[in-house]
Amino acid sequence: ALLDWFYKNHRILPFRTDPSPYHVWLSEIMLQQTRVSAALPYYERFLAALPDIPALAGCEEEKLHKLWEGLGYYSRVRNLQKAAKIVCAQYGGQLPADYNALLALPGIGEYTAGAIASISFGLPVPAVDGNVLRVITRFTENAAPIDLQTTKARIKADLEQVYPAGACGTFTQALMELGACVCTPKSPKCSVCPLADVCAANTSGSQTDFPVKLPKRAKRHQNRTVFFLTCGDRVALSKRGDKGLLSGLWQLPDTDDFLNEGSAIAYLQNVGLEPLELQKIVHANHVFTHIHWDMRCYYMTVREAAGSYTWVPLEEVRRDYALPTAYRQFFEVEDDH
Repeated sequence: ALLDWFYKNHRILPFRTDPSPYHVWLSEIMLQQTRVSAALPYYERFLAALPDIPALAGCEEEKLHKLWEGLGYYSRVRNLQKAAKIVCAQYGGQLPADYNALLALPGIGEYTAGAIASISFGLPVPAVDGNVLRVITRFTENAAPIDLQTTKARIKADLEQVYPAGACGTFTQALMELGACVCTPKSPKCSVCPLADVCAANTSGSQTDFPVKLPKRAKRHQNRTVFFLTCGDRVALSKRGDKGLLSGLWQLPDTDDFLNEGSAIAYLQNVGLEPLELQKIVHANHVFTHIHWDMRCYYMTVREAAGSYTWVPLEEVRRDYALPTAYRQFFEVEDDH
């Protein structure tokens, strides 16, 4: 019933039309934390620039980050390239048709390995993501918290027992599609669900009780002072360290806590700059998975492009530099004024 429903109702997506291993891999990495509609333009632009795994492996870092700019979670694209280099060195530039070998590559977890193995290679390996967990916990009225690895492992093992020979990739995609389009989190469309007659939660009316999750941890709040510094047509950038949040990416200069105007000027003087004019102060915020940044940005002109910053023409920043959304939003404010 599920396969028949999928054949008739599935969305036409480019990585389904051409489910080559590279395409499925790239799409699944992009779709982590990102809606399909938002990811599709990135997917098409990325493939146009880097059409195969050797091209990805050899891409220059700044170009790679620029292709990813706006998708966030930049560790995803760095791991994509690390894995691509390994695939070129060990597998001749082609992803291996082996679940455990896929799982050993950087950035590929059980879900992505299962998606590639089943969709591209037809192997009977489930890909258990949030959509699939929701479908199965409702279908079986399973109240085990889906945040627990033991719950995911049990559902994966149960699914392995029912994967249909010759249609493994279709079955994986059908489960994903059902969760994305019908068995949705808040208002499931049970009237059009192909599993409605045999779904335990639908029978008892308990659909919205599932899936069960552990209580969320409260996000930590951090105050940051950001500087949009200009000297002529150039903007000051700095590069984050190799470890931690947003590692290795370009950003606007910043520091911990909120600085008042006097403290902000003193801070810049301490790093070797001579502020000329405070143009405006803009407040914004950015939410990461576990941290909420409250940000105060000082737009200032300075006498000389000095200090330890990298000074880049504004148009070049827009064209060639990948900045995280947390900082890029201040360029959008600049456009508005």
